[in-house]
Amino acid sequence: MKGSTSRFKVILLFVLTAVLVLAGCSSSASKEEKKDKDGKETIRFATWDNEDTLNLQQKMVDDFNAQNDKIKVVLEGYGADYDTKIAAGMGAKDAPDVMYMWNYPLYKDALEPLDSYIENEGEEYKNNFYDALWNYNKTDDKMLGLPVGYTTHVVYYNKALFDEKGLEYPQAGWTWNDLQEAAKKLTDKSKKITGFAFSGQPDPYDFEMYLWSNGASFVDKDGNLDGNVNSAKSIEVFNMFQGMLKDGIAITTEGSGSTEMKSGNVAMFVNGAWSLGSLTEAGIDYGVVELPKFENGQNVSIVSSSGISMSKDSKHKEAAFEFMQYWTGEEANKARIEFELPVLKSLVESEQLTQDPVKSVFYSMLEKSDGYTPTSYIVEDWTTVADDLSLVFEQIFNPSTLMDPKKVLNEVVK
Repeated sequence: MKGSTSRFKVILLFVLTAVLVLAGCSSSASKEEKKDKDGKETIRFATWDNEDTLNLQQKMVDDFNAQNDKIKVVLEGYGADYDTKIAAGMGAKDAPDVMYMWNYPLYKDALEPLDSYIENEGEEYKNNFYDALWNYNKTDDKMLGLPVGYTTHVVYYNKALFDEKGLEYPQAGWTWNDLQEAAKKLTDKSKKITGFAFSGQPDPYDFEMYLWSNGASFVDKDGNLDGNVNSAKSIEVFNMFQGMLKDGIAITTEGSGSTEMKSGNVAMFVNGAWSLGSLTEAGIDYGVVELPKFENGQNVSIVSSSGISMSKDSKHKEAAFEFMQYWTGEEANKARIEFELPVLKSLVESEQLTQDPVKSVFYSMLEKSDGYTPTSYIVEDWTTVADDLSLVFEQIFNPSTLMDPKKVLNEVVK
């Protein structure tokens, strides 16, 4: 799944716009229905995965093809060139029938609305997916993808460092005041250990969850920045993070803080499930806990969600949706369980993931994070907004500047 600022870079928008313009001057031979020598409908399926996960996906596609006498799926692994190739395919009316998707606001005009397909499967089908995930697979009130995988954000903590200071491990329901108190006790300059770490250039998409937790957001429902990103509640969040830097109980990092924890220099950091494997491989005795909440607030996480979508230009829509059902079904969710968190309630229950001391925390945060819409889904020009916010974040959190949050946030809305 995608989860970085690069998802919204201007070049993507330029590429997509350019190829769509060119499409108006050309036609595609792919409009002809494709069937293989056995008379099966051929479905093209594009993925952004590579290496081990791509091998697993190929095996799953092979299993589907072996079981199906009417449909043949061809897997296309685009890797790092995913967005460029998807945009070019859409512009040339030759996009894959089925494709992994995350940036729905950018690609929405080229995707098939799935509301009627989902409705035909009945309420039981839709309700087996976690409600919060549907909000991240639609735009303009149209469902454009089926959930495949996700992660919420949690706090990772180094148990050994807590034990060394005789501190109890953090528990669900804790507050940001609790985290700061723990960070103070864990910080040991003589050993070059700092209590907490966060990115010095945080992804605006991710950072908004902290504002939500304090009853604020970047924009209101109409997309207005002024009065929202620079509200008293928002400024309180920025002041808190900057204050931890000034107090010396936190540091900024180029990444999430995972690297610093593996080196033994950081006691706590926030990230999605992406850090689980690397910390385990590094032999770190770690735990995870829900995000803290603000006083009189609640803990809310952004959701980094991957889905699969159907091309609006596909000539094999019924077959495409049949494959999409397979890819999001229990069998496929279980096959990918080592790589991503399952999205089906039935599988989470059968695999007892809510009893798992680590994975259960991600599901707890998912349940608490339903109903929040990222600004990227609200404003038309998220790329510009995100770039402006990134500059502001750097001014606020760069140790050499530490500019006044109120001043720079008021400047960004002008």
